[in-house]
Amino acid sequence: MLHHIRLIHASKSRKLVGKKIVLAIPGSIAAVECVKLARELIRHGAEVHAVMSENAQKIIHPHAMEFATGNPVVTEITGFIEHVELAGEHENKADLVLVCPATANTIGKIACGIDDTPVTTVVTTAFAHTPIMIAPAMHSTMYDHPIVLENIEKLKKLGVEFIGPRFEEGKAKVAPMEEIVYRVIKKLHGKDLAGKRVLVTAGATREYIDPIRYITNASSGKMGVAIAEEADFRGAEVTLIRTRGSVSSLVENQIEVETVEEMLEAIEKELKEKKYDIVVLAAAVSDFRVKEKAEVKIKSGKALTLELEPTPKIIDIVKALQPDVFLVGFKAETGLSEEELISAARKQIERAGSDLVVANTLKAFGSDENEVLLVGRDFVKRLPRMDKRELAERLWDEMMKLLRR
Repeated sequence: MLHHIRLIHASKSRKLVGKKIVLAIPGSIAAVECVKLARELIRHGAEVHAVMSENAQKIIHPHAMEFATGNPVVTEITGFIEHVELAGEHENKADLVLVCPATANTIGKIACGIDDTPVTTVVTTAFAHTPIMIAPAMHSTMYDHPIVLENIEKLKKLGVEFIGPRFEEGKAKVAPMEEIVYRVIKKLHGKDLAGKRVLVTAGATREYIDPIRYITNASSGKMGVAIAEEADFRGAEVTLIRTRGSVSSLVENQIEVETVEEMLEAIEKELKEKKYDIVVLAAAVSDFRVKEKAEVKIKSGKALTLELEPTPKIIDIVKALQPDVFLVGFKAETGLSEEELISAARKQIERAGSDLVVANTLKAFGSDENEVLLVGRDFVKRLPRMDKRELAERLWDEMMKLLRR
C-alpha cells in the first residue's frame, strides 16, 4: 500500500476493510467528485480500483484517480483482460462495482448488455455474481425520459441498486458523497440483525414556554443516530424517532418530533402497530415542562417565574405495550459516583424492565465521543472513551451477545 494511502486507510472506520470496490466512472461532469469519493471509501477501509471510460478521461485525468486510489487506473481493455481481473468470477474479484456518476447513455448500455467502454465491459463481467450499484447524474429532462426510467426499472428488477439522484437546479445531480458511502457500507456490511425490527430514539426534546421559546438540553442526537445507522448497516428494519434540530440521519424510515408528548405518541403508535424486537431509547427527553404554556410571546424586560411539572416517563410504557421487547435505556447523571450511577441504572431496570442501561455522567453531550457503563440485571461492564460511531458498534455487539443468551 502506498504511503499516502496508508495515512488515510481506515482512518474513519473499519467498515470496508477487506472490501475491494471498483469505481467505474462514465463521462459525466460530476466525475470531478470521484477523487473525493475514492478517498472517502478508503478512509472507511476499502481497496479502490478506478475504471474510466474515454469520455470520463476528458473530464478528469487518470493520474488524478491513480493518486486517489493508489492503484493503476483501467482506461482501456487490453490483453491483460482487466475486466476479468477486477470483476470476473474468481477469489480475488471485486466485492462491489460502483458506477458513479452514471450518465443516461451508460445506464442504457448496461440495461441492453452493450459493453463498448471499459465501464460497461466491467459491469457486464460482474453482472451475474457481484453486487452493482449505480449513482445517476444528468439533466432532469434526460432522467425523466420514459426510456431512461424504463432502463432504471429494468436494472432494479435485475438486482442493481440505485443511489439517488438528488434534484437541484434542473438537474438530477449525483447523490451526496455521504449518502453514497453510507449505501456502500450498508450493502457490504454483515447482516447479523437481518429479520429484526428496531426502534431508536435520538436527540433533545423541546418543551415550549410560549410559541417561540422552549426548554431543552444540550443533546445533539449523535449517539442515537449512530445506534440507528449501525442497526441499519446490520440489516435490521429500523425506525428512527428523531427530534427536530438533532443531527441528520440517512436511515430511511424516520419520524420527526419535538416535545415529549409527540415522542410518546409516536412510540405508542409504533408499538401498537408493529411488533418490535429491540427498542433503544437514546433520546435526551425533557424531565420537566411548563405547566401552562403561554399562547402568545411573553413580553421581555421583566422577571419571569415558570411553574414546571414532570413529563411522562416514556421508558415506563414500552414493556407495558410489548413485554417481550429487548429494551435499552440510557441514564445520564451529574455529580454521582460510579456506584451511585450503577444504582440509578439498576432502579431503572427494576422500574421499567430495561434489559440493558447505558449509563454515563453527561460529559459527552454534544461531543463526538462518549464513555459509558453498561448495566444489566446481573452485570456491569465499563467501556473506554471512544468515538460515538465506534461505541454504537460495541453496543450492538454487546446487545447481540445478550440476545443470544
